Amino acid sequence: MLSRAHAERLAERLRSVGYTLGAVTDRIGPESTAALARNTTVAAARALGTDTDPQATLARLFLLQQTVPDAAARAALGDPEPLLAAGIVAADADGIRAGIEIRPYAADGAAVSFDGWIANDLIPNLDGRLGRSRPDYVLGASPASTTLSRMTVRRPAGRALDLGTGCGIQSLLLAQHADAVVATDLNPRAIAMARLTAGLNGLDLDLRTGSLYEPVVGEAFDLIVTNPPYVMSPPDGERLVYREGRFTADDLVRRVVVEGAAHLAPDGTLQVLGNWAITDDEPWTERLRGWIAPTGCDALVLQREHFDAYEYIEMWLADAGLPGTVDYLPRYRAWADYFDGLGITGVGMGWIALHRAERTTPDVRIEEWPHAVVQPVGDAFAAHQRDADRAAVADAALLGQAWRLDPRVDAETIGRPGAADPEHLVLRQRYGFGRAVEVDTALAAVLGACDGDLPASALIAAVAGLLEVDAAALASEIAVRLRELIRDGYLAADP
Repeated sequence: MLSRAHAERLAERLRSVGYTLGAVTDRIGPESTAALARNTTVAAARALGTDTDPQATLARLFLLQQTVPDAAARAALGDPEPLLAAGIVAADADGIRAGIEIRPYAADGAAVSFDGWIANDLIPNLDGRLGRSRPDYVLGASPASTTLSRMTVRRPAGRALDLGTGCGIQSLLLAQHADAVVATDLNPRAIAMARLTAGLNGLDLDLRTGSLYEPVVGEAFDLIVTNPPYVMSPPDGERLVYREGRFTADDLVRRVVVEGAAHLAPDGTLQVLGNWAITDDEPWTERLRGWIAPTGCDALVLQREHFDAYEYIEMWLADAGLPGTVDYLPRYRAWADYFDGLGITGVGMGWIALHRAERTTPDVRIEEWPHAVVQPVGDAFAAHQRDADRAAVADAALLGQAWRLDPRVDAETIGRPGAADPEHLVLRQRYGFGRAVEVDTALAAVLGACDGDLPASALIAAVAGLLEVDAAALASEIAVRLRELIRDGYLAADP
């Protein structure tokens, strides 16, 4: 792969000709950019027209996978010889074509701000081609990698681990708020691609080759993020390294969780995007609880999607480019037989977050949550850790605190048309996980008065007087609900 010096020189060239995400998006428009994300190039090609300037040439070369004239490529790239030698581009009688994809990438948020490039293998099914990925294929920016980046807690960290780095996209973002980033991958080609990504962006990453946590034995991290090769496929046949490991069913994800907890420093966080088997003989929540219990960590697990076995198989057969080939049906049958043998009737997919809070009784929450969330949802994971601490106090401390209802909470009333009073009152968040909770009259009155001025005990006593109920009994009842609402991020205490 390209040397560090040549990678930095290439980055200077890319930036000088405007081959950045913002500039290219401005050039081709948001619709064409969105079409490229769907692996179609027609809209972008039409937007570029017959232009032959360096920016247009690089977009055609790397994004549209078109062969460009030698003279135009040289004008865009400067000296292409190091790129030819490294396989970044290749030459033939028709001109120069891309050997890999170098794609502009940017992130702009409160915790991370980044504008650069990622290097990955060419998309095999661009424009509907029936292309198939090489076994050691290195994936670029994908919906899964975007999801993981958005769920990552972005507070400052000392040491961060990008487990299964692939093209290095997570490491780029981790480097914006971590002092040191270690990136590992079983696939040597992925490590080489991540090294090129790091070089293009002027980053110093500690890149190591190896399976799971083998490259970091005895080391601890403040933050570990991973989108591991979690696809559960039959052990026989060709596998794609970026998505499939050689483990039975969901054992790879289990090991990522259990072994990862041992690599967390105090107050450290592990965040996993993965999937798990669903069987008829055990609720999925208990399966996940069995993984988490030995870790001693706090945990938040959200199942975002549920697939029946056939949906899951079809999705990944399509991802591998098998529809329309002679291998499709035999592979489908083998996969179905594999699931039958393991008793797998469905697959859950979602988010796992562990937090080494060193709590005597860990705070563990496992639930199905297919609802819309407010991005970036990493803020909600960070808030959940903070709120678990706030809720873990004795009743006396909880009731003695002055709480403030988050101003982004909306009250919704539900009832029959013409009725004098609503049947239900729901408080809904416009932030974080977008939770909603139904409250009764007494709790609604207390929450409505939570403005950070008076302690909860005083508010409850006032409401008890208005409703003519026993204040001590109401306080005992409300304390339970307040604890839940604090844990769910509805209430905060002023510093």
